[in-house]
Amino acid sequence: MRRALAPDPAGQLASQLAALACQSLLDEARLAPKPGLVDSRGNGAHSDLNLELMCRSARALQPAFFAMANAAWRQTPSTTLREQLGSLGRSGEQAMLQASGGVNTHRGAIWAIGLLVAAAAMDASQLQAAAVCQRAAALARLPDRLLPAQPRKGELACQRYGVGGARGEAQQGFPHITRLALPALQASRARGDGEVNARLNALLAIMSRLDDTCLLSRGGMPGLTLVQAGAAKVLAAGGVATLPGRRRLYQLEKDMLAQRLSPGGAADLLAATLLLDRLPAMAAN
Repeated sequence: MRRALAPDPAGQLASQLAALACQSLLDEARLAPKPGLVDSRGNGAHSDLNLELMCRSARALQPAFFAMANAAWRQTPSTTLREQLGSLGRSGEQAMLQASGGVNTHRGAIWAIGLLVAAAAMDASQLQAAAVCQRAAALARLPDRLLPAQPRKGELACQRYGVGGARGEAQQGFPHITRLALPALQASRARGDGEVNARLNALLAIMSRLDDTCLLSRGGMPGLTLVQAGAAKVLAAGGVATLPGRRRLYQLEKDMLAQRLSPGGAADLLAATLLLDRLPAMAAN
């Protein structure tokens, strides 16, 4: 007679979180029309990326998100956990690079979403966005002594332009998600804009305010200013569900493509927004 296997609550939760994280990345990649970004229409401002590559990369990261959530299950913030998550995240980067043929498809998303799935696993009874983001911030503020000394492209942009970047966003509790993206998503749904338009408005809300290091790396401060102002104009015109807003969106896209501008940091935060939007329903189940 076979003995029944003992339940594995940590593994079950980690599996759910990893699946949601992967789905959020896939949903962000496929969403269209996203100005400057890879989507279901084409490659945006990128010559080395396409939708198939983005989707393959997203799926390759699911085991890393599982490992991070599993490691953080019912833990409290500590340097040991922070360094373990950092190591798992860097292993995830290697899986990403292998899946993408060496192209950086989701490095920023690994950082943001990895922290969020870990924070969710720390206390599955508290999965509201504000609570998860505050736990993620506590982790992000801890040091990682194993962090490679060589600065990344985004970190160089932070140093040059004096902005917080992905690290600062996480250490502050993801304010561009909790104060901008999620409220824009919910307000658009309440207006009846439709899910695609609601997600696009959430992206534009992030773009309108985020000091996106991807934009700074490609276009400097003039490029960032162009995108922030253009995104704000789309929202001021009523958002992408309105004809004036859609016209401004296409003008913004035209201006961005002319300068090869891509808001990659905003895309990462949109994927994180979609993850946080889904977590309360998971808790209810």
